[in-house]
Amino acid sequence: MKTRVTLRPGERGTKQLQAEYGDRLVCVRYRYDPKARMRYKTVELIVDEKPYLPENSADYFAEVTVRIAFHERALRDRVKASGGRWDPENKVWRMMYKD
Repeated sequence: MKTRVTLRPGERGTKQLQAEYGDRLVCVRYRYDPKARMRYKTVELIVDEKPYLPENSADYFAEVTVRIAFHERALRDRVKASGGRWDPENKVWRMMYKD
């Protein structure tokens, strides 16, 4: 079977399905089977949602160093507010990558 057309919600040909499935509709596909001489309309739906950690979650929780120029006060305040710490020995800010 070949897929000729993939339509996103809101495009022409998806209005009725969008009304039925709402925000769960991801896309509508038209598939063609030359042997059976049939056209199939298929839908891709979201059936479950769960938060997840990225695959490289070790990097996500890693500590990073950030060099901020003296005149960049607003940026420095944002780093402080997100839990950043000044490292006077290396003259850099240390903070978590996720922040």
